[in-house]
Amino acid sequence: MFERATVAVAVAVGVSFPRAAMAELFVSYPPREHTTSSSQIFIIGTSEDGAPIAIDGELVDRNAGGHFAPIIPLELGLNTVLVQQGDRQIELQITRIDPRPTYSNTSFTAETIEPNVAIERQLGEPICFSAIAPTGLQDARVAIGDRSLPLTPEPTPIKLPPNLAVLTDSQEELTAARASLQRWSSCAAFDRPGNLGAPEFRATLNGRAIAQVGSSITIAPTTPVEIATVSVPQAIARTGPNTNHSRLTPLPEGTRATITGRDGEWLRLDYGGWIKASEAAIVTHGQPNRAVMRSAAAADAGDWLEFRVPLQTPVPVSVDQSATTLRMQLHQTTAETDIIRFPEEPWVRGSQWQQLDPDRVEFRFEFSPASTATGGHGQQWGYRLRYDDTTLVLSIRKPPEIAPDRPLAGTTILLDPGHGGPEDFGTRGPTGLPEKDMTMTIAQQIRDRLEARGARVVMTREDDIDLWPYERAAMIDAVDPTIALSLHYNALPDNGDPIGTRGISTFWYHPQAEDLSRFLQERLVTRLNRDNYGAIWSNFALTRPSNTLAVLLEFGFAINPDEYDWIVDPTAQAALSDELVLALEDWLRDRATP
Repeated sequence: MFERATVAVAVAVGVSFPRAAMAELFVSYPPREHTTSSSQIFIIGTSEDGAPIAIDGELVDRNAGGHFAPIIPLELGLNTVLVQQGDRQIELQITRIDPRPTYSNTSFTAETIEPNVAIERQLGEPICFSAIAPTGLQDARVAIGDRSLPLTPEPTPIKLPPNLAVLTDSQEELTAARASLQRWSSCAAFDRPGNLGAPEFRATLNGRAIAQVGSSITIAPTTPVEIATVSVPQAIARTGPNTNHSRLTPLPEGTRATITGRDGEWLRLDYGGWIKASEAAIVTHGQPNRAVMRSAAAADAGDWLEFRVPLQTPVPVSVDQSATTLRMQLHQTTAETDIIRFPEEPWVRGSQWQQLDPDRVEFRFEFSPASTATGGHGQQWGYRLRYDDTTLVLSIRKPPEIAPDRPLAGTTILLDPGHGGPEDFGTRGPTGLPEKDMTMTIAQQIRDRLEARGARVVMTREDDIDLWPYERAAMIDAVDPTIALSLHYNALPDNGDPIGTRGISTFWYHPQAEDLSRFLQERLVTRLNRDNYGAIWSNFALTRPSNTLAVLLEFGFAINPDEYDWIVDPTAQAALSDELVLALEDWLRDRATP
């Protein structure tokens, strides 16, 4: 799978890619003891013995290789599942939990109160209070500081599906709290700084008083202000104060911003993004962090073009890309600018800047379309952001020199065989073969073919070692490859359909990698006659590196019995490796230097 996973049952690890077969009845997934929130689960396994296999007394279908993957329903609580073949049997203990918050028909509950962590807000900024509670409350109020605010009933809230729902075609299955419950809410602003204490939610239900205390609320003074300085190489900025919120452009080390709010361990910065407090040093200043820009210029830096913007102080930056443009915005920045020296490169069609509003400056770079002068198709190859003291540096990667007759010669291709080590098996096929072995085998075959065509190949791992996704991403940043490919085999969440789901897929994050991702997807699916699971935008650690074209490939579903047989077929492996390398070669040839 594309995300790091841990499995509970150890299996033998090999360096080859045999078509493993089991004479004994074998269940690959789930582990003997398993916990899930899904209302169903698939049982993946195999047996070379042709005798019938039953799960809880029901016969299951098997493919020609003896593999099976039926779906069974689950009740809340403990489910004991028995897999039998003749006198052999395997017992699975599967516990289904309810992922919904703990609601109560008789009172408020701490889990449904918002805010549910200690927060800090500015003077005059509205603060909203809410709770999920029974519909029949009377005189529902929240007491905070010296104020008592009435709580107004609202419609029952809707719980959105998780991100993975798009992979199982279940994103329209929205759920609501029970009809006997509804949201009670109120908003208010406060005009005096200081700690207001913890809000207390109060009401009467069926003649009985009920109450629940929340977390403390602080109103920050207007002066002095707190300034956060990013103290890590990149601070992960998000649209809200938890990891469920979407990522924004990472903030480079040294970035300074005024803190305008807190939610638990999260800081809200004045440009709108949130970062963890652990990623910043905090000091007190007499005024908010602001910068002035007077000039900017491009400078050659080998394989990169550096666009340097001197500032009085480092400010938050965001980058937005399309297929042919890159826009960089400097927040909390005012221009006093008369001269800018933009880059003069054939692959840069145009550059411009403007003051979008009094506190935001934008630089826009447009890249040349297909032409003889630019060597085929216009293509962004990567970017980086950093601060040199208080000078913002946007590094834009130059197009590589590509020879039409040997497109791969001189390129650096990073191959990342997914998973590895004693704990990170990834997914497993019906026979128990771990994904970490599948990815290593195919990576070695692809490596050999790339090197034969003149490419320099860097592998994130050559052996069965443990690497976290952030360590692999750091290798991409250090190597600066022309292209980075993370290699995987797919699986599904517990509520997926392993029989009906199959196919190759590619994943990309930055627009600069989209064309390559779609090209590889179309070529592999068409030339290998495989099912098409799609080219998909994805926020994964191995698609996020911005300094190169980073693509994550899933070569098929190892949990699908028929596709697994194709995955372990040596002839199919060779064809897959050949076609991937030929596709890379053809894609690069279209961008060859004339």
